[in-house]
This record gives sequence, C-alpha cells and structure tokens, in this order.
Amino acid sequence: MEKDCLFCNIVKGKTDTRFLLETDEAVVFKDINPHAPVHLLIVPKRHIRSINDLTDEDRPVVAELLMLGKKMARQQGVAEDGYKLLFNVEYGGGQRIFHLHLHLLAGKVW
Repeated sequence: MEKDCLFCNIVKGKTDTRFLLETDEAVVFKDINPHAPVHLLIVPKRHIRSINDLTDEDRPVVAELLMLGKKMARQQGVAEDGYKLLFNVEYGGGQRIFHLHLHLLAGKVW
C-alpha cells in the first residue's frame, strides 16, 4: 500500500466509501465525480501504479477487473444498451489517481 494513495486508503476501509461489490482481488464503488449516469470505479486491492507498471504476474488482476466490469454492467442494467470500460494511462492520458483503476461508464449518448 502506498501511504498517501487515495485508492489504497479506500480499499483499506479508511474512508466512508460504500462498496457495491468486493472480491479477493478488487472493489467496486461509485465515482464521486461522475461523468455519466452510471460511473463506477473498479479498483484492484493491490497497489499497481498504472497500466505502464503492469507485469506478466498482473494478468489475473487485469482479467478480474474486466470481468467485474462485465458483471457490474449487468447488475446496473446497462449491459444490453451498452457501456464503456476505460483505463486512463498516465497524466497525459487523463489518469489523476496513480493506482490502476477501470472506469465503467453508461447511460449517456456519446
């Protein structure tokens, strides 16, 4: 865990964030600054700074995030209409919190 990492603190229960789903590898919660009617964050429990920091050993974690995205889209009732799964990578790619996370966005015409 990175001491000052917001998502590490959320994962460790140091905030009042309510998880919509929790597995051994990840947590899912609503984005506090949503960009769509449905905007969830799917966050691995283990600190991985960014996509650029992934190793071969991280493949199961990435697979888990994607499968949770699919599951949460169904749970939120947006799977059939469509949704986006998005990783922002590094500051230039829109990443503002440097703990790997997957956005699930839906309910908006793009």
